Amino acid sequence: MLLLVDAYNVTMRDERTSALSKEGQREALLGRMRAHVSRLAPGGRVVVVFDAHEQLGHSSQDAGVVREVFAASADDEIVRRCAAARGQVVVATSDMRLRARISQDVGRHVRFRDASELSEDALRQASSGGRGTPVARDSGLPQGANAITEELKKLWLSQDE
Repeated sequence: MLLLVDAYNVTMRDERTSALSKEGQREALLGRMRAHVSRLAPGGRVVVVFDAHEQLGHSSQDAGVVREVFAASADDEIVRRCAAARGQVVVATSDMRLRARISQDVGRHVRFRDASELSEDALRQASSGGRGTPVARDSGLPQGANAITEELKKLWLSQDE
């Protein structure tokens, strides 16, 4: 399975990331995808596509089964990848024009997920069975990361005294 993520469409619809800088949005979304990849694309891969007029010299990076891609037009890149893909393809976007374009131009069945399904709240709730309230600073962090950070602060701060 291939999950194509319309990156800024997802981050701009998530109240926890929409106010962040573009870099902050990218880091939060990529961390979230890495943390939840096994549930989002079981046995497959995730390609997170960013509009990046300023980043064209930095076209893509691999991080295991999550790959980030920068393109002059994320929509064009997503349509191209849908057409070239083999097997099951899912596109995460709330962009109705992109959905219509894929349905019309690709000529094969592509499933869609609403961008809200990849929000920090939705993924945390799905992972925890609805337990706990997520905090924006925790976006994409593994469970227990904050406890480790606090322990390290205590060790480092005690050495400075």
